[in-house]
Amino acid sequence: MLDLCFRGASVIDGAGNPWFRADVGVRGDRIVAVGAIDEPARRTIDCEGLTLTPGFIDMHTHSDVQLLAHPDHACKVHQGVTLEVLGQDGLALAPTDDATMALLRAQLAGWNGAEPELDDSWRSVAEYLARFERTTAVNVCYLIPHATLRLMTVGADDRPASDDELAAMRAMVRQAQAEGAVGLSAGLTYAPGMYASDDELVELCRELTGGAFYCPHHRNYGREAIKGYSDSVEIARRAGVPLHLAHAHLGFAINRGRAPELLAVIDAGRASGVDITMDTYPYLAGATYLHALLPGWAHAGGPDATIGRLRDPSLRERLRVEMEEQGSDGFHDVPVEWDKLVLDGVTIAERASRAGRRPIDVYCELCADSGLSASALVHFGNEENVRMTMQHPCHTAGSDGILVGDRPHPRGWGTFARYLAVYVRELGVLSLSECVRHMTSLPAQRLGLADRGLVRPGMAADLSVFDFEAVRDCATYEEPRLLAEGFEYVVVNGELVLDGGVHTGATPGRALRRSAS
Repeated sequence: MLDLCFRGASVIDGAGNPWFRADVGVRGDRIVAVGAIDEPARRTIDCEGLTLTPGFIDMHTHSDVQLLAHPDHACKVHQGVTLEVLGQDGLALAPTDDATMALLRAQLAGWNGAEPELDDSWRSVAEYLARFERTTAVNVCYLIPHATLRLMTVGADDRPASDDELAAMRAMVRQAQAEGAVGLSAGLTYAPGMYASDDELVELCRELTGGAFYCPHHRNYGREAIKGYSDSVEIARRAGVPLHLAHAHLGFAINRGRAPELLAVIDAGRASGVDITMDTYPYLAGATYLHALLPGWAHAGGPDATIGRLRDPSLRERLRVEMEEQGSDGFHDVPVEWDKLVLDGVTIAERASRAGRRPIDVYCELCADSGLSASALVHFGNEENVRMTMQHPCHTAGSDGILVGDRPHPRGWGTFARYLAVYVRELGVLSLSECVRHMTSLPAQRLGLADRGLVRPGMAADLSVFDFEAVRDCATYEEPRLLAEGFEYVVVNGELVLDGGVHTGATPGRALRRSAS
């Protein structure tokens, strides 16, 4: 007997094929039949008028702590997401040691939230991934965070790694991969990752095996954005590893209309033999922790040293000149426009005007007074670049969702619904079957998950069932935590976590590793 039978669905199998009408049968955690099914089932669900696809894969998330603290993960479940990739941008919480964990919890509060009650006693990747075994609503994969390795060996200083330190980091990469990590991430505009050379990254990437990939937040998304992408391709080429470009956006006015240049870099890299994919989110604003915009020198020494500099009046004019006039490495060599930097619904420029003060003073005090926990939106996107990039065949979807703060970015609650509602149904930028491929089989292939991302017998039963005409993203910049609509059923490892549009409270998620073949 089947456990679940989805009857008469419009099936989009995830491979890019046109939809077809079929029943889909689930037994245990596997899809066992696709077609006309006569076998009885414990639960039969009428899917007339509904579309059934593989569960969606979020290739770039910052749910590393929030998923443990709030395991129902309603923001993503209500978008049909069944798998999240953690450990992004080179900064995450495993492997670690006691001192590094304390530093990271402080530095990353703007991404992860403080969550003081969270038990963070894990230290290895294996121990961290064990926390996700049937305790969360969705599955996870994990990337090894380069800057975390650097903190444990080099520390927070701006200097090259010694030979011994590099050897220690290489050993950590091997161990973390053996414990289940699927690749290596880097955050090269964030301290201390920004202090590493490309040679260091190549050496660490050379420890990746079996299709594990390099996933950089590269050195510059502004004035030198195309060079940043090209350098990433060169690192992957030298190391002989696949490349996945994180949040592959071209923002800022200076990059308007330059998406063809980015795609040419990707196509040339692929033609030369580098296996390249990328992810984007369908919004024009970015988001990060507020102190990320500081020049690199302001981060040296760790969070306490950074707060000390923020509170030092003698450094304010230097910061103002570098950030407002010159454009610092922390903001991609582009001068900060305070009216485009939004914290809890109010721009820095507005806050400064109301207080009769300089924006740089308000900014420094917001960072310091929050203990570096404040996060902000940055409105810098170009719609034409967003649309062109998402049409590339190696594109995948990644929300880059930061789920904390009084008014976070809506992309954590709306990315996947927005792709379907706006860019497929309303604008026709992508066909439905191609968009689903970008969200399912292609990311599963990049992650090395041979049994995910397709609706076929023998595959894992991660499924999303939705009313395509009713799907919409409800989250806005003013009300970012509104759940998406139109998703009726979501199955993770054979268990319903969304049933008739209602979260069941089930936590069947697992930590997934690369397949052996």
